[in-house]
Amino acid sequence: MDTTNDPIKDLLLKENYVSQEDMDKAAAYATQNKTTLVTALLTLEIINKSILGQAIAESQQVTYADLEKTPASAVNVQRIPQDIAEKFHLVYVREDDTNAFVATDNPQQSGLLDALHNIFNPIVPTSQNQQMKDVKLMYSFTDDITKSFVHYKQPLTNRFADIFNSQNKAAQDIFVEVISEALTYKASDIHFEPQNEEVIVRIRVDGVLQESGRMPKEYYENVLNRVKILAHLRTDEHFSSQDGSVRLATDAFSVDLRVSIVPTLDGEKIVLRVLSHYIKGLGLVDLGLSEKNQQLIEEAITKPFGMILVVGPTGSGKTTTLYALLKQLNKPGVNITTIEDPVEYKIQGVNHIQVNEQTNLTFAKGLRSIVRQDPDIILVGEIRDQETAEIATNAALTGHLLFTTFHANDAATAIPRLLDMKVEPFLLSSTLELIIAQRLVRKICDNCRISTEISLDDIKKNPILKNIFTKKTTLYKGKGCDKCANIGYRGRTAVYEIITVTPEIQELSLTHPSAKQIMDLAIKQGAQTMFADGLEKVTAGLTTIEELMRVVHI
Repeated sequence: MDTTNDPIKDLLLKENYVSQEDMDKAAAYATQNKTTLVTALLTLEIINKSILGQAIAESQQVTYADLEKTPASAVNVQRIPQDIAEKFHLVYVREDDTNAFVATDNPQQSGLLDALHNIFNPIVPTSQNQQMKDVKLMYSFTDDITKSFVHYKQPLTNRFADIFNSQNKAAQDIFVEVISEALTYKASDIHFEPQNEEVIVRIRVDGVLQESGRMPKEYYENVLNRVKILAHLRTDEHFSSQDGSVRLATDAFSVDLRVSIVPTLDGEKIVLRVLSHYIKGLGLVDLGLSEKNQQLIEEAITKPFGMILVVGPTGSGKTTTLYALLKQLNKPGVNITTIEDPVEYKIQGVNHIQVNEQTNLTFAKGLRSIVRQDPDIILVGEIRDQETAEIATNAALTGHLLFTTFHANDAATAIPRLLDMKVEPFLLSSTLELIIAQRLVRKICDNCRISTEISLDDIKKNPILKNIFTKKTTLYKGKGCDKCANIGYRGRTAVYEIITVTPEIQELSLTHPSAKQIMDLAIKQGAQTMFADGLEKVTAGLTTIEELMRVVHI
């Protein structure tokens, strides 16, 4: 893609937003990946998105509308007819007594102002009370405007019906519609659940499954076969589980999917893990870490060798945390290599290796090869067996900083579990630097958050609160609005439990201790439980006590 005469490029260089060296790097990336300069600048994190938006808006002599930070409501989006909005890429932002503010990605396009004046200042008023407004244009990014068009969409079940009635390529179009729905709501997983007479489609948004649509079972067989073909799975296998992956690219989106198909009594169920770009922009400061916990992690990752272990169940955000750490350490003078199953997110400058059982490239065998590749930092997607655990600890002992994940309920349990996997106690105590346990909780919607003061009498009457609070306190919740689909929650953050492996914990590890012994000692040394960290987020108004209790026990 040619970026030679890009006006954005000239603007950013002239106003010293970006250095010539970084601009050349972004231009090369844009050409190589056939994308826009704006996308390249943001992907490579050369410039902050908000600053870039303001710079572009200034060059267009308009103001910047940050639709990512403050999304347009359904009511506002629908103030502009869908055909006009899609033609000129518009979204209605707000109004005051005299002005209507409308965002677009191209304020200079021909016919735009005439179209808007016909909506807000028609020659023939649509009602006697209609107030004339001056149209004020704003700039916003194309992707952020496109996301707002979800408010024009019919429910998924209705869109299924339109597909069934209009054409023969139902399977592919149904699949694309479902993926589009999931991406719109930033879902992490998609479930196709066959029932007796129909198939229910559910998506997991902010950790909670919600029904998205239904289809007659007669159409599902074609959808199932379509998924199998895209994932290179056997279409004639119906009684064994199968796993694969799909890279789906359309004019509207591109996404990687991890596919799992298992037989149930009512048919084969599909679950898709969405491996999208949702977390690509996250850094260490965005994870929800307290100041103390962030300091503990930053100290640990500056050491030249040792193991940093992130534990928790599937879907607890372990990969997100690890990638935020890698991004912090990813510099030209550092060789970072990962081995994962699958590689979920690609980072420029990092060497990613995909586990492949068919070619006998396992975690253990891959890790042996990585050690011979002169790495500074190694990421092992997961410790699954004794061999991988032993190689990982040895790699951390021989001068490498190693990040990995492990399935354990809390930070203290990780040490006994690894010892049970026959890792030598002296090896583990010598290499383990930090254990991070985490869970994800939904955040209260910023737009509709309200506070309630809970009296001591009310606390004593509540079976949950009486075990937590000893005096009156203020709690928060979301009352529900169009920005959070009337749920009261929007987005997620993590609650953490971090144990620094001190000399005392190292010595204790040599005696095959219980998780309780380790946690008791860690707390004496200043560690904080996940519940305590979550409680701080509850009292700060980030989440609710009900949400915290959903994922963490006292």
